[in-house]
Amino acid sequence: MTKVLFVCLGNICRSPMAEFIFKDIVNKKGLSNDFLIESAATSTEEIGNTIYIGARKKLQEKGIDFTEHRARQLKKEDYEKYDYIIGMENSNINNIIKIVGQDKNNKICRLLDFTKNPKDIADPWYSGNFDITYEEIQIGCKAFLEYCME
Repeated sequence: MTKVLFVCLGNICRSPMAEFIFKDIVNKKGLSNDFLIESAATSTEEIGNTIYIGARKKLQEKGIDFTEHRARQLKKEDYEKYDYIIGMENSNINNIIKIVGQDKNNKICRLLDFTKNPKDIADPWYSGNFDITYEEIQIGCKAFLEYCME
């Protein structure tokens, strides 16, 4: 089983979107038993909060099922639990490393690093553009699944 943790700053927009988009993709391919997929935050700002309304609306609009979600912070021990810890932008990566320590097993990367256009995924909390965020996360999740299937 491949264990994946998606991470962003607050765990209310990008990382839960990635969690549920990736779950949807693997479910549709009949691979749900092959993956453990979760998400977390690097900050404590939103701990306990649900998915932000803009992210929730975008998932609903796209027909992506999601369960009740409460933001949680990444823990040092998550490094040992997960095979991949996938941030949305470079600042997430820096904060992940501050929390878990050295990435001795090369588990930490950005989601779009699996694509032909590696870059940060902008935080829609600030940009307000959940359309672009959704599209980039979808592209990243599809590319990550292809990488896992190689």
